[in-house]
Amino acid sequence: MQYAVVVAMLCMALVPGSSYASKEDETPLADPPLPPALGSLTTTWLGPPPAFPNNGSTGAPLLGNGEMAACLGGPADKLRFVINRNDFWRLTNNAQGMQKIAALLDINIADLEGATYRVDQTIRDGFVSGTFTKDSLTVRLACWLAATGDLLVAELSAEGRDTPIKVDLNAPDDSPSKTKSGTDGDTAWVTRKFADTVEVPTEAATVLRVLGARRQHFTLKPGAPVTLAVVTASAFRHADPLREARKSVAGLTAAEVARVRSAHDTWWAQYWNRAWVEVNDPLLMKGYYQGLYTLAACSRNPQFPPGLFGTWITTDRPAWSNDYHLNYNFVAPFYGLYSANRLEQADVEDAPFLDFMPRARWYAENVTKTRGVLYPVGIGPRGIETTIGVPYGLDIGGAELGGLFCHQRSNAAYCLVNIAQRWRCSYDPDYARKVYPLVLAVVDFWEDYLKFEDGKYQVRGDAIHELSGRNDNPILTLGLLRNVFDLALDLSQSMDRDAERGEKWKQMLANLADFPLQEMGGKTVFRYTSEGPAWWDSNTLGIQHIYPGNAITLDSDPKLLEISRNTLAAMNRWYDGNGSNSFFPAAVRVGADPNIILEQLQGYVRNTYPNGFRDGNIHGIENCSTVHNTINEMLCMSVGHVLRLFPVWPKDKNAAFANLRAWGAFLVSAELRDGTVGGVRIVSERGRGLTIVNPWPGETAVLYRGGKESGRLDGVRFTISTAPGEVMELARARK
Repeated sequence: MQYAVVVAMLCMALVPGSSYASKEDETPLADPPLPPALGSLTTTWLGPPPAFPNNGSTGAPLLGNGEMAACLGGPADKLRFVINRNDFWRLTNNAQGMQKIAALLDINIADLEGATYRVDQTIRDGFVSGTFTKDSLTVRLACWLAATGDLLVAELSAEGRDTPIKVDLNAPDDSPSKTKSGTDGDTAWVTRKFADTVEVPTEAATVLRVLGARRQHFTLKPGAPVTLAVVTASAFRHADPLREARKSVAGLTAAEVARVRSAHDTWWAQYWNRAWVEVNDPLLMKGYYQGLYTLAACSRNPQFPPGLFGTWITTDRPAWSNDYHLNYNFVAPFYGLYSANRLEQADVEDAPFLDFMPRARWYAENVTKTRGVLYPVGIGPRGIETTIGVPYGLDIGGAELGGLFCHQRSNAAYCLVNIAQRWRCSYDPDYARKVYPLVLAVVDFWEDYLKFEDGKYQVRGDAIHELSGRNDNPILTLGLLRNVFDLALDLSQSMDRDAERGEKWKQMLANLADFPLQEMGGKTVFRYTSEGPAWWDSNTLGIQHIYPGNAITLDSDPKLLEISRNTLAAMNRWYDGNGSNSFFPAAVRVGADPNIILEQLQGYVRNTYPNGFRDGNIHGIENCSTVHNTINEMLCMSVGHVLRLFPVWPKDKNAAFANLRAWGAFLVSAELRDGTVGGVRIVSERGRGLTIVNPWPGETAVLYRGGKESGRLDGVRFTISTAPGEVMELARARK
């Protein structure tokens, strides 16, 4: 079914708990076109149905709006939606602090036992359609979860003959949660609450209304579809979430559902048009947009970002509590959102870091006897600590004063990799004010913790891997620290704050210990530590100083770039279960063969479930960034404030992109056609200077401002002054 984009949108009362609903009297919105490659992209599941493993819904159709989420699984006769909310956790300071299931919606169709199974999901809007057939009976399912409100809609229709349907709304009822439920005609409800032995009480209410039938058990007849409408509400948004959810569905009509669908379609169209990429490879385009869809569906609540499995937990005891693991797992999904110009989805990452600062200061003061902040391995929202009491590594000192550190001191520095990317891509002064206290606290810690010996600042007693011991100069930490001090200097200068400390930071940045090296197979490669493990046969920490640490770029010393490429070749971990998301962009950053990168990226996409989750990867959404982040870097690289167009992309492969976000707060568009760059358009948001590598080596470029020629530029690279909001174009000079 197609829905026109209309002005009227459902009022706030219909979708409780959501801050995303639009007002009916808003200015009419245009109907933006979809990115070229997106319209036809569909994900398909053919029987058997996707399973719900204990560590999260890695293979199922995923729906969500960043606040409410649902995933679909089960055979045709026992379909189940697991319904969750980003803000429904048991918020307690121990291993029992974790996200919890809000509700379960079961659709039992006994006549479909053993039926054929097909489910399709369109990536452009998350719409799910299912077809289940047995003998003369076909049941169709059409469902979507509103982008602008916490409403799940599922329409059931029958073909061939009548069939009885039994629908149940329930929730886990294990201690210490308090679960209540009830029914009233065509409406059912369930609430779950965690109020005892918690730091912050939580409650979620879920209400189901059956439109087209008078109760939850009914006969589905051909030509008479029945719609299930499910609304969730949270105590974080309403004093009485059950009352609000009931009120929302009480007067729900088909016309109102259609209006919500129109708002839903408009939101997704606008989301996709923030930036797009087009390459002539359907497999890579599917992987590219699948990752961006998943992040849009789970990341928008500014206080409750998605955990390791997004919002789609399928058990009340998810692996690693579905928490925020700070030694890369939580950070990795957000890597590519900045270049992809999806800042709304990216900004939610910061809240847990900021909320945990008081406890992190206590750890620094008492564990390392320093100023600043020291973060453990795992935290949750609202300042809770999920890894207190976890027995991992206790016999070798993995925990200190109750906190699980696994000998690592770099977690807080890791928290800054995306914060730095966000700042450099936007130069937003409001954002700077928000994150500067954390950046300053991280610098305070390292000013005290680093040891100045032999003319260098040395890192002592910091594990490269969890529980790898009290290592010296872990290569990851050395890369992260270069990012930390560079970020602090940039923020300090931009905000005119702490100028008196700048010289100290410059001196520390210039004199950090060198990256440790070793010989392998007759070639020089990086060593993981200067004292400690030399190599590791899994994970990708040996190259994360390149990405996301930003410590090595195409402008680095050629010898260092050679060592980087040697190390990548020796590791060969394109499909590593702990770090493909950093291995691919690191290869791009050091100029590896683009044909090899694309070949490996195609292999990576082939090795994913239909919903884009890594096949066999137990870490959930961390690899959602892998494809789009890698391709963005290949097409438009700006690390080090030098803009390069198609720097690591095969010149014989056409490609185009629009509004990718670059360092310096620039939105960049360009195309590569028949080996020639064209269509270069750059929007300057903040009026900063732009340094760009000449897209036409050895030739003259023509600069246009406001559509008028403004000068000619020669050289390998050139720097252009800009004004806030200015639109510029570059073209190849005619010979």
